[in-house]
Parts: sequence; C-alpha cells; structure tokens
Amino acid sequence: MTQTILRLNHKGEGVPDAGAPIPRVLPGEVVEDGRIVTPSADRVAAPCRHFRSCGGCSMQHASDTFVADWKTDVIRLGLAARGIETDIRPILTSPAQSRRRATLHGRRTKKGAMIGFFGRGSDALIEVPDCKLLDPALVAAFPVLEELTVAAASRKSTVGLMVTLSERGLDIDILDAKPLEPQVILEMAALVERHKLARLSWDGEAVATREPPVQSFGAGKVTPPPGAFLQATAHGQAALSACVQESLGDAKQVVDLFAGCGTFTLPAAAKAEVWALEGEASLIAALDAGWRKATGLKKVKAETRDLFRRPLLPQELRKTDAVIIDPPRAGAEAQTIELAQSSVKRIAAVSCNPISFARDAEILIKGGYRLDWVQPVDQFRWSSHVELAAQFTKPHMG
Repeated sequence: MTQTILRLNHKGEGVPDAGAPIPRVLPGEVVEDGRIVTPSADRVAAPCRHFRSCGGCSMQHASDTFVADWKTDVIRLGLAARGIETDIRPILTSPAQSRRRATLHGRRTKKGAMIGFFGRGSDALIEVPDCKLLDPALVAAFPVLEELTVAAASRKSTVGLMVTLSERGLDIDILDAKPLEPQVILEMAALVERHKLARLSWDGEAVATREPPVQSFGAGKVTPPPGAFLQATAHGQAALSACVQESLGDAKQVVDLFAGCGTFTLPAAAKAEVWALEGEASLIAALDAGWRKATGLKKVKAETRDLFRRPLLPQELRKTDAVIIDPPRAGAEAQTIELAQSSVKRIAAVSCNPISFARDAEILIKGGYRLDWVQPVDQFRWSSHVELAAQFTKPHMG
C-alpha cells in the first residue's frame, strides 16, 4: 500500500492519507509497505546508531530546524484552538548529551546484566552505550548500573534505574527491586563508596548516602528526596528560571504554586518574600531545608497543601504581587479558576503540556489577564515533548 504523510500527530508519528499512524516519517513523504519512497527535504541521518531500535528518541530522523518549528507549532495550534494569539518566542533547545536525569532499565543475563531503554512499543531491552541524549557521566555509570541490577533484580524481572546527576555525584533510585536483605545493605554501602556515588535508594528509600546529592536553585542548595522531580537538563532549568524571573519583574511578595523542592522558589527569594506551596511534604521539607542553609535570601514560607483539592483562594492572594505556577501535565484547572478571580498583577507560568496550558490560559484571559508571550523550551531533545514558560499580566492593575 502506498501512503502519503499529511502531518505529524502529538506523538510525532506521521498521519497518512489512509491507515494507522506511522512512526519516524515526515510530512510530505510517500511510504510504500513501510519503505520511504519519497523522502522529505527535512529528513536527516540519525546522529545516534541506536535510533532504529531504541525507543528513547522519536525524532532523530528530522532536522533540528524542522523539530523546532514543529514543537513551536504544537504550542501555537494548542492556543489557536482556544482562540488565543500571542508572541511566541524562538524555541530554546538543550544541547545533545545534556540529559542529567533519566530512567533506564536493567535486566539480569547469564553473564551479568544489561542496561538500556525499551524498544519502541515493546519490552525488548536495547543497550545504548553510545547514547547521544544522556550526559556522559550517566553513560559512564552503566557498569555500576549493571552491578546494581545483579543485586536488585530477580532472574526474570526488570528493574527501573532512575539516575540523576547531582553536584556531589550520581543519585540512583532502583525501582521495582526485590526485597532488600541485610547483607545486601552492607554490599550497597560498599558499592556507593567504591564508585563515589552520592546516594543510592531502593524503591524511594535511601540505603546509603556518601554525600548529599545537592542541586542548586539560585543561591539555594537543595537535597531532593529520592526520585523527586527535577528539570531534565541544566540548560532547561536555566532557561525556564530566566523566564520566571523576567515575568516576576520587581515583585516583592510572590506565591509559588506547585513549588516542588524549590526550582523557582529559591531564585525568586533573592528579591522577594515567597510563599511556596506543594502537595508532597517531602519536597516542601527539602525546599525549607535548602532555604534555611542559604545566605542572602529573603523569607520563604514553605507549606504542604493539595492545590487540586484546596486551591489558594483570591482572598489569600490579596497581598501578592506575582504568582509562579508550574503544575503537573494535567494542568491546574481548579487553581487557575481561583487565580483568574484574583487581583495579582503578574503570573509566571511554566507548563510541560501545551494542551492543558492552553485550557488554563483561556481561563486566565477570561478573568482579565493578558498573555504577553510564550517561550518554548525543548529540554527533551529528539522527543515529541515540549515545555514552555509564559507571562500573564492584568493590564488594568498596572
């Protein structure tokens, strides 16, 4: 069957004129029985030799320019569907080999263990020794991850290996591990010392810590709990933080909603007093500890609160100059409805989902806010994923 690719869907798959979506094709290409007959001018040779088999990346067959334009269009079309137009800035893309955080998988073999990503749409484990996505420090840790897999996986199971690069070494959390025996705890402590890991956790529980796995957020240094959310690249964190700081302007009283462990809270505290709210108590505890150890920051009030069930109300925002909001993928509809009714002058929004962002943006605009600009940020290079930062202001509030 001959098919012509009309466009890409939200997963980056080609939508043909007939039949099901096809991965790793581009608009305008003609495909016959899985073979590309007419390639697009935007098609390039994949930079990574694992691309054909590995499921970690989906867009290495497209030029950087095409991917940048396509991801920007995903944001533009998401807003347009809600009748929203605004200034969309040129996308900021993290460089290759800059992912400082990834979940790999490990499986025992007769000779030891294998480490990698799953193949696309399968449970086949693909080894990726020449991965062009991960920070070289993560790739260099594959032998350590093999050792950990032998210790943590049963004969037929697969373990997850959440690896994060911290300022003091690697922070590793083993997921779906077999129960931890006392003897293994001693072996793991020795392994942490031998390989100079910062921390090793077993299904979210720290087993051995050589040094706190510190992350810097502005002037604050935070030790996140095992498995805590962290921006995927240092470049992405810096880009989003710069946008948030720009949006806050000269605000003196800031509220940070869905604050996590302080990615945006602590940089904001350089100039403003911040009330940080987050649903997970462990993240708030890490944020608070980071603030207390820092010098030169203004007051931060860190509070655990489920903003889905108990959103901050307009009267609670009476004395607030600016709000930071960085919700999960589903967005923050309930909180946005309350925020739209507030008198807060400036909102710095961060989102990892252009569709839920557009929905929440429409609510704010109906509440009297103006969407001044959107900054696309691509720290998930070669994937279909895109993030953004945005600025909202209430014009009549000055």
